[in-house]
Amino acid sequence: MPIAFIIGTAGSGKSLFTAAFSEWLKMSKQDVAAVNLDPGALKLPYSPDVDVRNYVDVGNLMEKYGLGPNGALIMAADLIADEVENITKDIEDIDADIVLVDTPGQMELFAFRASGPYIVNELTREPKVIVYLFDAVFSVNPLNYVSNMFLSAAIYNRFFQPQVHLLSKIDLIPRKEVEKIVDWSADVKALEDSIEQELEDMKRLFSRNMMRAIAHLGLKFLLVPVSAKTNKGLTNVNAMLERILTGGEKYTY
Repeated sequence: MPIAFIIGTAGSGKSLFTAAFSEWLKMSKQDVAAVNLDPGALKLPYSPDVDVRNYVDVGNLMEKYGLGPNGALIMAADLIADEVENITKDIEDIDADIVLVDTPGQMELFAFRASGPYIVNELTREPKVIVYLFDAVFSVNPLNYVSNMFLSAAIYNRFFQPQVHLLSKIDLIPRKEVEKIVDWSADVKALEDSIEQELEDMKRLFSRNMMRAIAHLGLKFLLVPVSAKTNKGLTNVNAMLERILTGGEKYTY
């Protein structure tokens, strides 16, 4: 029962991808479980099989401790760690072929608090992978793209788990822009050329040096373009996950 954690900046399409990929897997005759790990979610585009809101409720925390929304979300993110055993039991009881974990909308609540790596490590002992979403609309500018590279590298530094990189929401930008961003992810020289041509002064210097530093670490960000609206790219995503999680075999045992 391998697990994929869906991570990305706010608005990058984590929940929509979880919903679309879950349905795609079901149509492919795979038994999939969707887990909502966002205690502040008001509405989801899928019906979670396991829902952290059954254990940690942001509204109750606000009322009980007199917190605002942000303070309650921070407390909730830490309290989830105390419920890992219960959530693990819920997941194991479902006994799915693959589990998709939709992480909190505000990435920092999950990735950059001590509770995040603890949850990833302790949530079952099955094989795991991080699926990091590059928001296509945000990433069309080389400055923003390099920022996403940095965030993805920081995520790897936090979890040290195998990582897959997706270019999400490609239906919202022209095909030519999609191809340009994917080219950046495959060819450092192409990205450096765009930085030199499109950025100026400190933006150019900072982006170029950041890109080179990340490349020096040997980290690669080959992007798989996907759309939760059209299902484009989901076959490629599935193939990558199978290769990492099961050595290329189907998830079904």
